[in-house]
Amino acid sequence: MKDKVVLITGGTSGLGAATAKAFAAQQARVVFCGRRAEQGRELEAAIRAEKQEATFIQADVTLEQQVEHLVSETVRLYGRIDVAFNNAGANLYTGPLEQMSSEQFTDTVNLHLTGTFHALKYEILAMKQTGGSIINTASTAGVKGVGQGIAAYVAAKHGIIGLTKAAALEQARNQLRINALVVGAIQTEQWLQRVSQPGMFEKIAAAMPTGKIATMEDIIPMITFLASDASAFITGAALAIDGGITAG
Repeated sequence: MKDKVVLITGGTSGLGAATAKAFAAQQARVVFCGRRAEQGRELEAAIRAEKQEATFIQADVTLEQQVEHLVSETVRLYGRIDVAFNNAGANLYTGPLEQMSSEQFTDTVNLHLTGTFHALKYEILAMKQTGGSIINTASTAGVKGVGQGIAAYVAAKHGIIGLTKAAALEQARNQLRINALVVGAIQTEQWLQRVSQPGMFEKIAAAMPTGKIATMEDIIPMITFLASDASAFITGAALAIDGGITAG
């Protein structure tokens, strides 16, 4: 990834932050965004302290103009984008569908699905002449559709997989590859806080096919693979890296 220009949305924490560090360590030129400026600046400083290259740009993917600025500023800084990792998202609401408000449903879909659309739109405009790789974060919930109380999240993640496939076919002749990463539970700070009750982590891990919850180290190699020329003939795919969750 040396000197490749990598754009990451949702890069201030969790998988996005870990991926930003991983690409920077491989000597890529990393630009990442998030809504939380303080966390973004801290991560930018931490990467630069390692003599690696990273730039934080504050942006909310639900706001189209901010995404357009994010992409155009990345191109202004480096002249191109080689890889984009669209990772922004959070589980905003948990509860039965019949108790969900229209606002809660819309907020969840806007963050995940509309946010991915905004990013794809401007990344494609920037990358269709030069080609490259775009990776969208989907979920096992977007394949199996299971999980009580997360209907809006499930709907949005199904939408991301469909959007990925449609966009990939549109751009296939432009050497622009677009794929979705289907992940299950990952040991991010946010996820660990949600399962902090005594014994809950162990109970969830025991229910997994592999008996474990994924770590960042389990997921990042797939992201770097999809970003690299080693995956040059893969596009329009929803690739599961979930320890077997979608298999059964």
